[in-house]
Amino acid sequence: MIDMDIHSEHQPLVLERPQHIISRKRISSAAVRVLYGLREAGYQAHLVGGAVRDLLLGGDPKDYDVATDAHPEEIRKVFRTCRLIGRRFVIAHVRFGNEIIEVTTFRGGGTEGEDHPEREVEAEGLVLRDNVFGTLEEDARRRDFTVNALYYSIDDFAVRDFVGGLEDLEKRQLRLIGDPDQRYREDPVRMLRAARLAAKLGFTLERGTEEPIGRLANLLDGIPPARLFDDLQKLFLYGHAEKSYEQLLRLRLFEHLFPSVSINSDSGQPYAGALIRAALRSTDLRVAQDKPITPAFLFAAFLWEPFQMACAGIDIHAEGAMADAAEIVFQDAMERVALPRRFSIVTREIWELQPRLETNSPSRARRLMRHPRFRAAFDFMVLRAQVDPLLRPIAERWEKAQTCGESEFDALFRAAPAVKAGPASLPSEEEPPAKRRRRRRRRVPGAPAAPAD
Repeated sequence: MIDMDIHSEHQPLVLERPQHIISRKRISSAAVRVLYGLREAGYQAHLVGGAVRDLLLGGDPKDYDVATDAHPEEIRKVFRTCRLIGRRFVIAHVRFGNEIIEVTTFRGGGTEGEDHPEREVEAEGLVLRDNVFGTLEEDARRRDFTVNALYYSIDDFAVRDFVGGLEDLEKRQLRLIGDPDQRYREDPVRMLRAARLAAKLGFTLERGTEEPIGRLANLLDGIPPARLFDDLQKLFLYGHAEKSYEQLLRLRLFEHLFPSVSINSDSGQPYAGALIRAALRSTDLRVAQDKPITPAFLFAAFLWEPFQMACAGIDIHAEGAMADAAEIVFQDAMERVALPRRFSIVTREIWELQPRLETNSPSRARRLMRHPRFRAAFDFMVLRAQVDPLLRPIAERWEKAQTCGESEFDALFRAAPAVKAGPASLPSEEEPPAKRRRRRRRRVPGAPAAPAD
């Protein structure tokens, strides 16, 4: 329980060092070096955002953000490893080893309708550029959610709350700072952030924060696809993918990210949602086990249904046909979410190997196991088998094939299970052509007989 004192509405609520559980020992050493570096240079320095929130909840933050009154160029003079990035918001990245600490200058000028030469806003309210600097309190009121507007000062080790974030932390709720309609219009990606934080923290959305999402979800259609891909990684690659998916469905946001995917039970492919859930559950398990993960595998599940539909009207066995079908799917999907080519290539290969996994030839099976994407393709077949029981014999056969001896391997594929492709299957690869009978050579009179085989 966080110990909170009564405070004036014009003054921040301050938790002194004995009243909270944050300790410098639990903060990244790189973040501590940045905090002290700014302080020694004569600037204010506060740990802010998700790091303070998670530390107060007893967690271990993965990222650390620092807020300061130093301007970007001044930050760069303090740290020789500093790099300034961004146009919409100029941010300083300070690197220590493999860790990057994000440092931002206090934002200011948050008065509604106020014009400023360093702010550029579209008519609909979308903020294109905003590098107006201000005070600590102004910065707090410019942040998105109250629980992300808590500041831990390196001067006195106290936590300061200007917007009621500590109370919302106690209630385990997410509440936007300011007018929700305006805040979502300023940056529609905040709707995705609300879904992600609710999933990660197990928090509920405050009624006023949730209500506009249904009305404003279409604003996501105007966000650059590359930016949406970045936010999708945060939703699905940090260990709370399945819960994030549930929130996206509940808030009707998923359909704006993948409009070509039918996940309703009355759709042509009712198992599409089940396949996606299986992939997300597998991803969460791999994150928990500290195993490598890739967006390519998730996109293989997300877009499997559209890929099947693209394959339905073509000769799947024609050379390059599956690659062409995959390209159609990617082009359509990337109108909303930009999947980098280094991932789309892997996704396509996972798809292309699915019918080849139905082979009944031991020699083909051996070649397939040497393919660099075999393991990913096999894992995807296992997911498909969870949804379609008709595919389980194939998944089980390949499971055995990876550990058995040579003779058993040959027997597995010579006695391949009779699998009738289920609704989630592509056509299996063609049967090998019948062997041509060997022509017997006419023996020349007087010539020696050929040796027997």
